[in-house]
Amino acid sequence: MLKTILKSGVKFLIALVTLINPALLDVLDFGEFPTDNQIDMSKFTDEPVWCDEFEGTEVDSSKWGPSWWVTMRKGGYWHEDMISVRDGNLVIRAEYLEEPLENKYYEQWHDEIDFDEYKPGWYTGELTTEGKYEQCYGYFEIRCILPAATGMWSAFWMMNEGVYKVDGSGKDGTEVDIFESMYYKDHWWGNDAVISGIVYDGYGDDNGNASIGKVFMEGNPYEEYHTYGLEWNENEYIFYVDGYETGRLTDGGVSQNPEYLLISCEFAGSNGVQHSDRHGTGEISKTPEENWPAEFIIDYVRCYQYKDKVNN
Repeated sequence: MLKTILKSGVKFLIALVTLINPALLDVLDFGEFPTDNQIDMSKFTDEPVWCDEFEGTEVDSSKWGPSWWVTMRKGGYWHEDMISVRDGNLVIRAEYLEEPLENKYYEQWHDEIDFDEYKPGWYTGELTTEGKYEQCYGYFEIRCILPAATGMWSAFWMMNEGVYKVDGSGKDGTEVDIFESMYYKDHWWGNDAVISGIVYDGYGDDNGNASIGKVFMEGNPYEEYHTYGLEWNENEYIFYVDGYETGRLTDGGVSQNPEYLLISCEFAGSNGVQHSDRHGTGEISKTPEENWPAEFIIDYVRCYQYKDKVNN
């Protein structure tokens, strides 16, 4: 009841500020709620053109693999032992480990890239369809429960190599963050917010990016399943939560090339050391009330294509 009252208050404040001066919304860092625009699934294939329902006992290696970036990642480490399939769900675990895990990819890739040594620290995982499945345009959806812990976030996103090309355009490739869960325990009106956005032209000084900002939803995404989706066509990216539109982006020009999927958790920080309050994830805590290990629980990932593009 209290959360409902607070949400009603936030909605009233957003409406009032919008009436006074819409620009104040960005200054005051208010979040928004999904619109009443529901996705029209009739324009997509009746069945997914690619999906994983995670019904087995282990990760399907024909669909998913580890990124080449397999060791240090920002404030922690990615490792395949933090990923499992359980009770019809993919589970990405996150926790602090005093004993480093084994590096299983050194022999495979040490001639191609520099490996950072695993050390005691915060461990979690990532999976990608890179080299296994890519798609251009369509509708992409994940159903999941977010990891309930500070100092970290989960994400469902898309990439291709064109993202790194600096040419003033995102048409050759754009990182599309369908959702990132960066606001656990971050706001007095509730922690049930996610963010969506895009990145193009690499990650240096020429980087271009845009975001639709924080979006709130009904229910608690850290305890309940919710869906997060992206409709991608030649003209725009349209983001959805539970089937309702949350915003649209076209900055840099929409990617015109196939992209692969990623699902991941990350810890705030750098060089394998968790030390910051990056993206509003909150300072990390090892206290029992944080319920470590945290778990990112994924029920399914589904990709649909526009009917008029099938077999074209």
